[in-house]
Amino acid sequence: MLMLRKLQISSFELFESPKQPGFCTSSSRIVSLPKTRLYSNLSRSSDFRAMADMSGNGGTSLGKLYLGMDFGTSGARFTVIDEQGGIRVEGKREYPRFVREESMDWASSWKATLFALLEDIPITVRSLVSSISLDGTSATTLILNRHVMISFRCFCCNLSLHHHRHHHGQYQVIEMLFDSPLLVQIMCTSESGEVLCRPLLYNQSCPDALPEVKSIAPANHTVCSGSSTLCKLVSWWNLKLPNRESAVLLHQADWLLWLLHGRLGVSDYNNALKVGYDPESESYPSWLLSQPYSHLLPVVQAPGTSIGNLKESIRRQFGFPDDCIVCTGTTDSIAAFLAARGTEPGKAVTSLGSTLAIKLLSTKRVDDARYGVYSHRLDDKWLVGGASNTGGAILRQLFSDEQLERLSRQIDPAVASSLDYYPLQSSGERFPVADPNLAPRLLPRPENDVEYLHGILESIARIEGKGYKLLKEMGATEAEEVLTAGGGAKNDTWIKIRQRVLGLPVSRAVHTEASYGASLLALKGAKQNSGL
Repeated sequence: MLMLRKLQISSFELFESPKQPGFCTSSSRIVSLPKTRLYSNLSRSSDFRAMADMSGNGGTSLGKLYLGMDFGTSGARFTVIDEQGGIRVEGKREYPRFVREESMDWASSWKATLFALLEDIPITVRSLVSSISLDGTSATTLILNRHVMISFRCFCCNLSLHHHRHHHGQYQVIEMLFDSPLLVQIMCTSESGEVLCRPLLYNQSCPDALPEVKSIAPANHTVCSGSSTLCKLVSWWNLKLPNRESAVLLHQADWLLWLLHGRLGVSDYNNALKVGYDPESESYPSWLLSQPYSHLLPVVQAPGTSIGNLKESIRRQFGFPDDCIVCTGTTDSIAAFLAARGTEPGKAVTSLGSTLAIKLLSTKRVDDARYGVYSHRLDDKWLVGGASNTGGAILRQLFSDEQLERLSRQIDPAVASSLDYYPLQSSGERFPVADPNLAPRLLPRPENDVEYLHGILESIARIEGKGYKLLKEMGATEAEEVLTAGGGAKNDTWIKIRQRVLGLPVSRAVHTEASYGASLLALKGAKQNSGL
């Protein structure tokens, strides 16, 4: 079993505010990657000078740097920071369309985006990156083949076989069949990582597995939801497909990190929560380990734990240092919380991306799958919350970016909207009501688009308010202040509407991107690895 060092550095000690301001086949159709967009610090000439300093042509060296990446529902971002938390460079890409059998091939798209982001980072920056971490969407699940069977025949009888290599990895000889004194047939295994089915996305429900999961898990456990990772695992297992005995489960972040470090089967306790891992006892419960599919469960470590060095092939290809390490990641909403630095109980972060996710720092753990409520561990406290299927995705479906900006300016945020919607792209909700059959409600639509957008923004704010009210009723620390992350944080009108609806101070977080939180995890892992 892979043994990894445990974290000892407190997230809050490190993350203080910085001092300076269906199933797969092998064929695919590939559409060209969209061009990256570098933004923030790269748009100012002073930052270009900082890049020149790092090239060794004079100036003060910026020292070691730390890379974080965020793989959200619609695209990915990277952020590189220095030891003080200052952003050196940022960038983003939309996911390219990889199509297999008329369906989106998400695994290929994520993989292509990962390496495209690495290529987008200036070489002078890559050469100083000390550690890497990333986040992915919660409960997005992949099932991989841990081993691949390889068979070949040799006309030789005196072979040393234990170190024969293949592009998949190092062989492990498991069977030798002597057909004749001079003919040897060798059966061996190699670490594969082949994706055995299409990724099961964060919002995909597996109601067929829910009765079985409820029969083994404690009442109202986090896994007792059709969209939980465990329900997805059980649903796949019950198909009784080939290779299930040699399979391993990984979350989106785990899999992308595996592409970088090459050690299959490692996760973090934030991503592993919805597969049944208990972060309080730091172990899988006995009711889960007794199941026939328990061998698929990954090794779990704290977020920001060093897994190992970046693979040599990647270091050579992209120019990363030889001692660059890869650290365990987290979920996108927790990375957004870390980025916003809500460090005291009562501080909350709402992430307004394609979906709406809320996280509240609490002294008490709260879990209840009936309401889609669960708690993530964050050192000695708990991040309580949930994620709704409402959010920015429905806004983009109805309005262009230009329309959203123009119409928002015409809304009076001090006036309440009489429209009552439940904005969803399709049927099904997770939080604050776990109802897979909840239908979208976006009618009646007034003729005035300003009025319509006002109604949608306020309805999403009401859903957010119901979420925080539910957490309080269940015993979590009461929310005192809400910071805002994600794309929706840029909308000042929406922030004012939410402040009125929630009855709490609402503001934009200084750092709003989950990739910044992931870079803080990379910094945390580097400090732990060096013993600082």
